Amino acid sequence: MQLFPCPFCGLREESEFHYGAEAGNVRPDAGFVSADQWSDYLHMRDNPKGATREIWVHLTCGEFFMMERDTVTHRVMGSTLLEDATHSA
Repeated sequence: MQLFPCPFCGLREESEFHYGAEAGNVRPDAGFVSADQWSDYLHMRDNPKGATREIWVHLTCGEFFMMERDTVTHRVMGSTLLEDATHSA
């Protein structure tokens, strides 16, 4: 079992977490979006090999956060509060 770092609760088993989204996938303004743009937002992902930034939720505490991990080695480099991540991005 892999351990993921919740910035609120510390290290926890991966079964307590749920993947939310690729970090940086900004929802388009619903009033000014074409069907193609909306489809791209919903379905198109980079799916990188290697280091990535993702939004996760810790189901136990209900908090969302950004986790940096390697999709090849499964090594987790860290986790950040979403508020902190938006100010440093």
